[in-house]
Amino acid sequence: MIVDLTKREIGKIVEVCMLAGEILLRSGAETARIEDTMNRMASAFGLSDSQSFVQPMGIFFAAHRDDRVKLIRVVDRSTDLQKVAIVNGISRKISEGQMTVEQALSDLKEIARIDLSYPLWIQIFAAMIVSGSFLIMFRGGWGDFLPAMITGGIGHSFYIYLHKVIKIKFFAEGAASFVIGLLAVTAVWNGWGTEIDKIIIASVMTLVPGLLITNAVRDLMDGHFASALAKGADAFLTALSIGTGIAVVVGFVFKVL
Repeated sequence: MIVDLTKREIGKIVEVCMLAGEILLRSGAETARIEDTMNRMASAFGLSDSQSFVQPMGIFFAAHRDDRVKLIRVVDRSTDLQKVAIVNGISRKISEGQMTVEQALSDLKEIARIDLSYPLWIQIFAAMIVSGSFLIMFRGGWGDFLPAMITGGIGHSFYIYLHKVIKIKFFAEGAASFVIGLLAVTAVWNGWGTEIDKIIIASVMTLVPGLLITNAVRDLMDGHFASALAKGADAFLTALSIGTGIAVVVGFVFKVL
């Protein structure tokens, strides 16, 4: 039900809701969170009968049941939990009546425009630390800690570079895992490391789609079966790409030996 709102005001509210949903979807938020955020924003601004439907590739939204449905297609998705937190904060302010439509729209446009990701060197350094830490967690020896760090850092760097050049995520992940396997084998053959399996497993952990798997399970539990299947398929293909890259290296090693 729409209460005392002009057509222009309704249009502004719809724009705010769809922009918030788009930012959340691009930043890795789960389907239930996106739909709930959009509906809460709309309800706080007077659209108590709004309709939202979110899929991994797009957002559908209508001001009310009888209104025309608006669509935003989303192709590029990443992980940026800071933007998710910021949009959630804006949503809470709107629900508490602390923000107008114009203020919300201005803030959301600014969030959509800026890049909050960490510098490249920090991402690579974090990948190195994560790889070394996973090696110890998987009960690897401290002698393999440094090889795992170097392998994980180079592999992650290669993935970032290749993904910018070739926009096929699965190819970039497969190629990066191949490089990781090759570096791990080289390290062990030259006596810099001892356990190939532990080094490889620890190094590929930065490529594992943990958030995607978590969101797929969460969507499945919330009854968003289409989104859960799509995200699950995405995670499966990523795992297949990683496994294929490692399998090529391991197969070559066994053939040589």
